[in-house]
Amino acid sequence: MRHHGLLDELSTVQRSLRGGLPLLVALLCACGSAEPTVAPPAQPGAKGPVVSAVNAPPGAAGAEAGAERALAALSARVLEEYLRDEPVRATEAGDHRYDGAWPDVTEQGEAARRRTIEAALSELRALPLEQLGLQSRVDAAMIENQLRSWLFAIDELREATWNPMVTTGLIGDGLDPLITRSFAPLEERLRSLGGRLSGIPALVRSAQQRLTAAPPRIHTETAIAQNKGLIALCKAELPALFASAPAQKAELDAAAKAAAAALEGFQAFLEKDLLPRSDGDFRLGRARFEEKLRFALDDASVDIDGVVTGARALLAATHAEMLETSRELWPELFGKQPFPRVETQDEKMATIRRVLDAIAADRPTNATIVKASEKLLAEATDFVRKRDLVRVPDEPCRVIEMPEYRRGVAIAYCDASGPLEAKQETFFAIAPTPKDWPKARVDSFYREYNTSMLADLTIHEAMPGHFLQLMHNNEFPSKFRAVFSSGPFVEGWAVYTEWLMAHHGFGGPKVRMQRQKMVLRMAANAIIDHGVHAGAMDEKEALALMTKDAFQEEGEAVGKWRRARLTSAQLTTYFHGFTEMMRLRAEHQAKPGFSERAYHDRLLSHGSPSVRHLKALLSQ
Repeated sequence: MRHHGLLDELSTVQRSLRGGLPLLVALLCACGSAEPTVAPPAQPGAKGPVVSAVNAPPGAAGAEAGAERALAALSARVLEEYLRDEPVRATEAGDHRYDGAWPDVTEQGEAARRRTIEAALSELRALPLEQLGLQSRVDAAMIENQLRSWLFAIDELREATWNPMVTTGLIGDGLDPLITRSFAPLEERLRSLGGRLSGIPALVRSAQQRLTAAPPRIHTETAIAQNKGLIALCKAELPALFASAPAQKAELDAAAKAAAAALEGFQAFLEKDLLPRSDGDFRLGRARFEEKLRFALDDASVDIDGVVTGARALLAATHAEMLETSRELWPELFGKQPFPRVETQDEKMATIRRVLDAIAADRPTNATIVKASEKLLAEATDFVRKRDLVRVPDEPCRVIEMPEYRRGVAIAYCDASGPLEAKQETFFAIAPTPKDWPKARVDSFYREYNTSMLADLTIHEAMPGHFLQLMHNNEFPSKFRAVFSSGPFVEGWAVYTEWLMAHHGFGGPKVRMQRQKMVLRMAANAIIDHGVHAGAMDEKEALALMTKDAFQEEGEAVGKWRRARLTSAQLTTYFHGFTEMMRLRAEHQAKPGFSERAYHDRLLSHGSPSVRHLKALLSQ
């Protein structure tokens, strides 16, 4: 279960100190993120949501038990069919029955998958949902949203026909856990790896046949770079691993050689055929973006324009808070120099920029970033334990350098074991700068990802962010909810923990200042997501927003412009999830006897449900 990091990473809203939570909640309410209402169940064939997670009167005990059994059976079957049809995702989830296989990416395979989804959706509509208990109604709502989202992807997005990154991403995801993880003895994992390597030629042929539409150029260029990494993996890196299993070495060498040849053929196709005709529009379009975002947030009531209004309000409020933090940091950074005059907006922004530049002087390098992240992870873990903020999992989390074939989208990610995995292990992956970058660009990168920003990133990706939350998630009894974790919940929790740690003083005002800068990034990302895919935002406008209003380094802004064109709807999940997390926190904190530790443990005890269900779940 991989969750992208700092290129998507957004951080928080404020205040991180001086009792600022009420102000924050007032701001969030002003941003127009009202609690969504849930429509009643729709009739079969209806366009809108089928199920609701609001409290419904329970039926008779016998009828309710029957409904619960029926939903449990459907949930188990939907999950089983998904794991069977998507072997790579099964491996990620921790089900290793299909580790040597690939999904059927042909048109016929996709059509069969569509029939399976439609059948499950029809069965769900026939269930007596009003007789279910609350937890089961939440599961039913999430199943319905997931099924309809899959149909939308097949019928509307049709990425297999235009996006070559579907193939490079699938192959990278399929090989990586068999190489990097230790869920089974090496010999067993290598047998599965051999199966997947042997399947690459057919997989690539099918994918190539389906790439008939004109891709956006940025997608083809990224696939070309990722495919080069896959070729290098098969030709140069895997043979060294095969030496550890001499009995299988000849067979594995042959499979890797055939896979490399197929990938080289795919490379020629990408460069000579697909790239010249890669003149497709990277914009999703307003209607499709709105529908995709509502599926991503599992909330049909979301006002996509209201999200932008709220994000712009957040930018302005955060600038004011950063000015306060700048005043606090000034003596430490500039000694006896008087604090500048800050009467105009330009003067305020210039002062904030000067403080950020001074903080950025303390920064890691390509040689030190992994070690620095390891140290910060240990410090954050100790901090959480000492302040008893939330139950810390026993499972390990290891910092690694991001593999080359997984680069190109995010600077960091959390790669946690799936909820079906017997042996839990998590990787916090960091990508150093490419070897061919000039010194000026490397320096710019590490000014952005300086030591204080790296501390904030470590919080988000590992402790007490993604790593901690996903380990809690994996314990939830409903495996459907655990496997299909809600992105807004997962990202909302991670951004909330940035606020939480700064609120308790982790890293002092320097880390708090970087967190506030990440709030600007969170708001800017939501604006850009909307502007790129529901509007006509161009590179100049996007870069100005990021470099001026959000104080990002030029290299970071250029990377985010790339990210926004490669993806859609995901960048908004941070803003939506975090604002709902903070609203919920304020509501519970106002109640007598509020305990932070008890609240956090209870919140995480429900797996990773869609955030619109949290109020009902926590009211039990």
